[in-house]
Amino acid sequence: MSAISTATPSSVPRLLVTTSPHIQSGLSASRVMWDVNLAMLPALVMATHNFGLRAALVIGLSVAGAVAAEFLIQKFLLQKPSTLSDGSAVVTGILLAFCVPAALPLWVAFVGGFVAIALGKQAYGGLGQNIFNPAHVARAVLLASWPVYMTTWLKPGQGYGIADAITTATPLGLLKETARDTQLMEKITAEGGNLIGYVMQKLQITFSDLFLGVNFSGSLGETSKLALIIGGIYLLIRGHISWHGPVAMTATVFAGAFIVGGSLHYALFHLLTGGLIIGALFMITDMVTSPMTNKGHLLFGFGCGAITLLIRLKGGYPEGVCYSILIMNAFVPLIDKFMIPKRFGTSSQETVS
Repeated sequence: MSAISTATPSSVPRLLVTTSPHIQSGLSASRVMWDVNLAMLPALVMATHNFGLRAALVIGLSVAGAVAAEFLIQKFLLQKPSTLSDGSAVVTGILLAFCVPAALPLWVAFVGGFVAIALGKQAYGGLGQNIFNPAHVARAVLLASWPVYMTTWLKPGQGYGIADAITTATPLGLLKETARDTQLMEKITAEGGNLIGYVMQKLQITFSDLFLGVNFSGSLGETSKLALIIGGIYLLIRGHISWHGPVAMTATVFAGAFIVGGSLHYALFHLLTGGLIIGALFMITDMVTSPMTNKGHLLFGFGCGAITLLIRLKGGYPEGVCYSILIMNAFVPLIDKFMIPKRFGTSSQETVS
């Protein structure tokens, strides 16, 4: 005679049916955001090295504006617990500061940080729900509101004070200005020179300077490509970004510039100037505003690169990274719709509906 089980219903193991995901990695939004902050540290150090205390103040005020907006909107407008500890507001503030000149008035930097969170993030419902990159939303607003402030560039090493600081042109700015001067271009050609050679001689810079981020002006975080690449490699190793978007964007600009300019120097100049590298590594890799699939990242990066080069060559502004990313952000839902991954366990012809 078999023994009769006396186990009560409460002691029997239960199977819980829950919604996906069923496998959890322990990765949190806070962990990702603070990793991004850490990855931006090399570029932040280079910005301070190039532009001194002024750079630190602009970055600090931009972060303060972002943090203030996050706290005030969540506490008094949305009336929900603050999420400042996740580090996302700090990321946004630093990224915005990396996209503006050191000469930017400090109050404008604070306003920019506030706008980035208020209009670029919280207006859509908070972290994970925004459509456009918040830092570039704020940069576009600042450029439209205070164009003179946003296009006044300090010479490196002159950032400790504004009153006696020396302003200069950026490599892309001088390139566009020179290319538009027909008489000057004819003179350069007659003397056996070329556009890139003239610009680099005028600014007294080399390709090594452009890579290391020394001896030329630009936005705070875009000058040192080496520092940005170090941060990008860290994020890649940590698994927070993939190579697809950055490679697609930079390769598109490089190849397009080579075809248009007809020389390796022209293509390399476009690759190492402006905000291309920071845009490719830190902006288009944003988990919220980028596609969900690797194929989508490739298409997204290609679109950002193509629009960037188009604006640089034919647009009114010398740089097009900001607007190219904002434009492509609007197409992310469409990209995700047509880049649907194959359903697990089905043939390649069957996709998720």
